[in-house]
Amino acid sequence: MIEMKKRAWAQRYLLLMLGLLLFGMSDVSGQAKITQKNIDFIAYPDFPEGNSTWGDIGYNPVYNTVYIGVTNHKNNIGFYEYSVSNETMQLKGFINEMAHLRDYQWQGKIHTKIVFNAEGKVIFGTDGGESREEYLMNHPQGYAGGFLMSWDPENEKLTNLGVPMQYESIKDVDVDPETGKIYAISYPQVHFITYDPKTNEQKDYGRLGSAHVPRVIFTDKWGNCYYVDWRQRLVKYEKSQDKLIFARESLPAFEGTPGGFIITGITAYAKDTGSNKIYFVTYGAKLVELETQEHGIGKIRDLGAAFDFVDQPLWKPYIPNLNLGDNGKLYYFIGGHGNYVKDDTSVLMEMDPATLKKRVVLEFPTTEVSEVTGSDIKDKAGNMYFAGRKIQPKRKDAPESLPSIGDKLSIPFMIKFNPEKNIK
Repeated sequence: MIEMKKRAWAQRYLLLMLGLLLFGMSDVSGQAKITQKNIDFIAYPDFPEGNSTWGDIGYNPVYNTVYIGVTNHKNNIGFYEYSVSNETMQLKGFINEMAHLRDYQWQGKIHTKIVFNAEGKVIFGTDGGESREEYLMNHPQGYAGGFLMSWDPENEKLTNLGVPMQYESIKDVDVDPETGKIYAISYPQVHFITYDPKTNEQKDYGRLGSAHVPRVIFTDKWGNCYYVDWRQRLVKYEKSQDKLIFARESLPAFEGTPGGFIITGITAYAKDTGSNKIYFVTYGAKLVELETQEHGIGKIRDLGAAFDFVDQPLWKPYIPNLNLGDNGKLYYFIGGHGNYVKDDTSVLMEMDPATLKKRVVLEFPTTEVSEVTGSDIKDKAGNMYFAGRKIQPKRKDAPESLPSIGDKLSIPFMIKFNPEKNIK
């Protein structure tokens, strides 16, 4: 009898401890608690003057690696490879050297995301950087134009595919996984371009916008490609017909959203590979779901505000990043370019497309995280990646060699995040 009481007491004790453990892993709403153990910041070695990244990050499923372009915002771009298996970051070289660029072919940064064809070849485009590209006093010899480039991970060889449009930067690229055809959008004239590396055939489909810096293009599972026009109508390159088709209506936007925000379009996206859905966020801070189809635009669903302001316009938050977790929830950082929802603080958000519920899961002072970019970067283990940077005060006597933008230190790093397990 005494032995049975002891066993019953032990079982109750174990159940109590298990309950306390589960409670500690959840917040007051019963959702999984996300802590600093779910996120890690990884430095870029061997490029001390590198001060920035901009959306130029991508995951290569063939080689289980992440690639990032780090720039000094002048004339040098470091090309990095992160091995997911070995958890190591390595500088593979500098773009101007590996591509054998001449002085007049200088490039300011990689503004495009980094994408991959079916064989695991890396594809990206280069950019002049707006201020240096637009003002002759900063480069009297002019800007030659941005390049399309391809990196072969197996042979560690960079191939220069050429300049799609003279004097134009390449702001984003994507690739048709079936044919290997490359899609690109240019700046400042916003031309939509296709290029086939197998046949060396290029085609210009004309201008889709003006007076703004183009953001992201993206593809669906059939290899069709999407962008927006002046009115923020979704524009689809339908590859089976080799032509552009336009949505009848503009994408959802909040009342009072400035025209400059409307025309800038989509800042980041994430794909649900288990369905035909693609999620994206606009420059006006609207979250949108697109249920794609092979022919035609597909169904558009308004998911509402990226952040629920009480005393500020809902179109104001700045969100140039988006990822979809294995748990089906969207994750994005808000902040950058002096635009924050909380003073001098970047916030990491979680949003459930099924319930439309959202919450702040982590907060960082801008001295730790000031700006985050990147779209749809997730490895096979469900880890998500972003390109981040932090800003810190710069002493007057600080060496010029320190990574700086303006009067502040600017230090780039890669973010690795998994909401469902500790990674450090």
